[in-house]
Amino acid sequence: MTSRSIVVGYDGSASAAATVEWAITHATRTGTPLLLTYAFDWPIVPAALSPGPASWPDTTARHDAQTMIDDAVAEAARSHPGLIVTGTLLDGPPAVVLQEQSRHASLVVLGSRGHGGFADLLVGSTSFAVSAHAHCPVVVVRGDEQRPGAHLLAGVDGSPGSLLALQYALEQAADRGVPLHVIRAWTPPTPRWSPPNLDQRDITAAEKAALDELLAGWQEKYPDVEVTTEVVADNPSRVLAKASRYAQLVVVGSRGRGGFRGLLLGSVSQQLLHHSHCPVAVIREIPPATAERADPV
Repeated sequence: MTSRSIVVGYDGSASAAATVEWAITHATRTGTPLLLTYAFDWPIVPAALSPGPASWPDTTARHDAQTMIDDAVAEAARSHPGLIVTGTLLDGPPAVVLQEQSRHASLVVLGSRGHGGFADLLVGSTSFAVSAHAHCPVVVVRGDEQRPGAHLLAGVDGSPGSLLALQYALEQAADRGVPLHVIRAWTPPTPRWSPPNLDQRDITAAEKAALDELLAGWQEKYPDVEVTTEVVADNPSRVLAKASRYAQLVVVGSRGRGGFRGLLLGSVSQQLLHHSHCPVAVIREIPPATAERADPV
């Protein structure tokens, strides 16, 4: 890649087609090249079952994958003549391939379901590995329908990752000309473990004031973005998943604290990535040493 393209994980499934459409819309809006990527993971066959050297490995499946990518690129270029679209077929596990591709990308876009190279995308460790270790934002396309006129949704808890997510959400809201709804949610302590004389209303008021103060500085930079807030003492993944019914994109950091601690590392991430009703953008805090190894913008 000669510029920071949008990398799309592609495997020819119905989910992949919807993912490409989402990525095309984003690429057209931002004027960014699109790179469709198929990760071909060669099957491992026990030695006792494998054929002789003359017939192994069988390259038919890889050839079919290349044809699939070529056809998808041709269709995208035909339907969107002003868009730069290329494709690539790379050998290796999907997580490894996409993490490496993310070094040179502005965004990685994945489907929520797939087959072939991306069959386990949201079933096992692949989705967590890509989202947690990518060198750029990652969007997992979910939902039965896209809502281009709907607002954006951001989950914020004050951690560095969530602040990056907030900035990304504001940038996207400004670019799309839509409002942004910011949620601060946390799981309240059970009565058994609550300090004496704890008033949940005082905590909520303090959290609301902190969130308003945080947003004040950002709104000076993005004055045209209409921002609304919500402070909720409830399970963060449940709150975000429910709110995603009315959003076109939900944006979160790859790691958080408090209400979002463990996001993309445990049950919170699983709930959101599996049950969000719209695409999910994961914004990772890049360590300085890692950022220096990536290609310059």
